[in-house]
Amino acid sequence: MPKHSIQALTAAAALVCLAAIGPTPSGAAGPPAAPAGQPGPVAPSRFVPGPCPKPPEPIEALGDARCGFLEVPENRSRPGSRTLKLAVARIEAASAKPAADPVVFMAGGPGADTFDDIPFLIDAGLNKDRELIIMAQRGTRYDQPNLACPEVDRFNAQAVGLGYDAQRAEQLFLKAVQDCRDRLTADGADLSAYNTTENAADFADLRTALGIAQWNVYGYSYGSNLALTYLRLHPEGIRAVAIDSIAPPQSVTLPWTWGSTAEGIRTIFEACAAQPACKDRYPDLPRLLTEQVRRLEAQPLTLDVTPPDGGKPVKTVLDGGALLNLIVAFTPRPKDMPAALDELSRGNPERFAKARAAGSVQKVGEFAHGLTNSIACSEWAPGYTEPDVLKAGQKAFPGWPDTVLAQVPQLPFQYAACGIWNVPDRASVQRVPTVSSVPALVISGTFDVKTGASWAEGVSRDLSDSTAVQVPGIGHWVVPQSPCAQRVLASFLARPTAPDTGCVDDLEPGPFTIIPK
Repeated sequence: MPKHSIQALTAAAALVCLAAIGPTPSGAAGPPAAPAGQPGPVAPSRFVPGPCPKPPEPIEALGDARCGFLEVPENRSRPGSRTLKLAVARIEAASAKPAADPVVFMAGGPGADTFDDIPFLIDAGLNKDRELIIMAQRGTRYDQPNLACPEVDRFNAQAVGLGYDAQRAEQLFLKAVQDCRDRLTADGADLSAYNTTENAADFADLRTALGIAQWNVYGYSYGSNLALTYLRLHPEGIRAVAIDSIAPPQSVTLPWTWGSTAEGIRTIFEACAAQPACKDRYPDLPRLLTEQVRRLEAQPLTLDVTPPDGGKPVKTVLDGGALLNLIVAFTPRPKDMPAALDELSRGNPERFAKARAAGSVQKVGEFAHGLTNSIACSEWAPGYTEPDVLKAGQKAFPGWPDTVLAQVPQLPFQYAACGIWNVPDRASVQRVPTVSSVPALVISGTFDVKTGASWAEGVSRDLSDSTAVQVPGIGHWVVPQSPCAQRVLASFLARPTAPDTGCVDDLEPGPFTIIPK
């Protein structure tokens, strides 16, 4: 990537804008006025031009963008619902003769800052031939209001000095969740309204409010889940859909995550075994990983570690759960994982310890943990229990400690958190496959330990005019990391029914890091 590192991508993550877009109404007539003394009607959505966000680290593309807010009801099913303002940016195409149909982007998370992704999208060529439209999903950074939880960010900074699944970590985490919920609801937030159905309706309203007849959709990770839901519920005006690192709405639950984690790790280890130098140096990685998880869970390491970007050393605890979750977070990167495990087994935990210590530095207030909890607790948790998570973990990693397997990768203590968050069960309306004939591109990376590549198969079968590609040796969010995937996506946007996928055929995972014995 020319300007932005893969490390910055996987860690994820005063400009003046033109206000030249007219405040075009959505075109839908508002509901009739409510009788006196009753709640007022739900106001129609509309776009209002305004200044672009001003990130702490300026984003060059926002300098020439046209920005503003999409005003939408917080809860479309409740008359008198308050109005949200969702930040929007329109980034011009680099081409002098762009195509008429723009690309709208749906970020991962849920809860991530969409605007932070702009540099990666630009470097990947998303605006080469088309206007690129960015909208912050409801409740995320730059929206008014947002569902940031600084309380959780501060816990995350403190958590590096605690056992991953320790009782004290759970107590502090749940207090942070409770404090955030109390604050948000005291400010008037209807937490039940922050879900994928409302998110999809926001994007449908955005297209209409901007007066766009037809556009293309590109989403990754949770954004693929959102894009599929949007395609199912609001197919009007969608020319083509590209989804990357697939999280199928019909499949995603909390226990589901274990299968993806096991698939991604297994594929990484198989790629090492297929390279003679890697196989010779690291002959049995599955056994090595199991040994290290067991050892660290039985006897955690407590170290004083300097974070990667410098500063004072911080107390850092490395146990089995922390080790697994660092791997799921791609720290270290897959090509370095065998070397890092080998070093760890020989008494050198530096790679993993520094990655763990990096969590002590948090961007407080930038991630919308409130949106994460509202979606996880209403759409992913229902219908399953903590024993179901443990059972799925035991199936994925037989012989691992139950203390590690009882916690959802990347979402520890989530069922207890959902008991606090207390939002309605939406599983029946969200866990629905999307069946469509709209042209679709389905992109997966074989090294993805968050959304396993095999999950794309069922999605592709339901999309009758779809093209599916697996990119070897790439992890989560494929397009910014793979020049070949970028070419495939560009070809798809130019010819949705006949993209050129030829560059994938000869790809192989790159070499792994080999350290001396």
